[in-house]
Amino acid sequence: MTVDSEGAVNPPSQRIERSLSYRFQDPSLLQAALTHPSKVAESKIQKVDNQRLEYLGDAVLQLVLTEALYLRFPERGEGILTMWRARLVSKPALAKFSERLKLGEEILMGKGEEASGGRHRPSILADCLEAVLGAVYLDGGFEQAQEVVMRIVGSAIEEVTQSTETGNPKGELQEVLQALGAESPRYSIVSATGPDHDRKFVACVEWKKVRLGQGEGASKKLAETAAAADALVGKKWS
Repeated sequence: MTVDSEGAVNPPSQRIERSLSYRFQDPSLLQAALTHPSKVAESKIQKVDNQRLEYLGDAVLQLVLTEALYLRFPERGEGILTMWRARLVSKPALAKFSERLKLGEEILMGKGEEASGGRHRPSILADCLEAVLGAVYLDGGFEQAQEVVMRIVGSAIEEVTQSTETGNPKGELQEVLQALGAESPRYSIVSATGPDHDRKFVACVEWKKVRLGQGEGASKKLAETAAAADALVGKKWS
């Protein structure tokens, strides 16, 4: 709960709706989006957490940003568009958007998770934002969800696309995974085809024995970069 300037207590739904500039027709969707699995594990009443909404919101976010980048930059190829999108939907980026909306203050979580700093954990903040976007999509449809996404992420599109031309997917992936554990991602070349003057390499990246992504390029380095970008989009570690 938050308190306004007159000392009145504002329900989390009202404050978040103001932050999103969106009013839910079904408030239970927002309630579910704000419910961390640890709350369900400790509660005898709360039965639904935000994991399914997170799954849906991730897809909605990907589609909205894919369309936005595709239409805004008609001269750009798939590779750079994928890298830009990966930077926008990375866990650190989503956590920052979530912090701006102050979602962490309203997440319902178990006492143990909260005591361990869960309310400020980037992965939890990012997952909650995706869940909220999934809730908006179910409540108001794609156009409403699209408007909310662009209000939250729109300015960041300019920042990302005006920065380095290629970005640094390998560095970003390393940063994300190091926040989750000490083990570094491992890259390998799975195939190399074509004549010497026109080679095509395919690389994959694994972490803790899980294949996170795959990509191809005209050199081993470009193939590994594409694999990292694919991993950032897929987020199979979460």
